[in-house]
Amino acid sequence: MNIIVNGRHLEITPALKSYAEDKLKKFDRYLSQITEAVVTLTVEKYRHKAEVLLKANGVMIQAEGVTGEIYSSIDEVVEKLDKQVKKYKEKLVSHRKGEGKAVAAPSQPEPETGKIIKRKRFDMKPMNPDEAAMQMELLDKNFFVFSNQTTGEINVIYRRNDGNFGLIEPAK
Repeated sequence: MNIIVNGRHLEITPALKSYAEDKLKKFDRYLSQITEAVVTLTVEKYRHKAEVLLKANGVMIQAEGVTGEIYSSIDEVVEKLDKQVKKYKEKLVSHRKGEGKAVAAPSQPEPETGKIIKRKRFDMKPMNPDEAAMQMELLDKNFFVFSNQTTGEINVIYRRNDGNFGLIEPAK
C-alpha cells in the first residue's frame, strides 16, 4: 500500500508521518487490495483535522476526524475507517451469499447555491448498480456517477427520500 501524507498549514514531521503510516498499515490485513492511502492533515486555529482516502480495487473509502490535537484526529479517523472497512467487508460477504440489499442511512440536505465552486475528477471503474450503491454508501454521498459494466454507459444512482435507491440511465 502506498501511503501519501500531506499537510496543510502544518509541517509533517517524521514522527507524525510514521504515526499515521503505522495506524493505516493495519488496514492491509482487512483489505489486501488497497493500492493507495492519501492522508491530509490540516490545522485551522484550534481545529486539527485528519482526512483519509483509501483506494482499493476501484472502491474509495473516505473518512475525516476533527479534534483539538492532531494525533487524536488521526486516531479518530482510523476508528471511522475501521467501521467503514468492516461494513464494506460484510457487504461483500453478504452480497456473495445473495442476502439482503443495503440499508440507506438518512441524508442531510446541502445548502443550495447558484454557482460551481468545486470540480472533481476520478477514475471510473465499470461496475454494476449494486456495486455503485455500495460505493455511494462508503463515500457517504447522496448520489454516485458510474460506468455501467453491462451497457458501458454513464449512469447515476441516488438515494431516494423513502430510503431506497434510484437509477438514472440515458435513453437510447
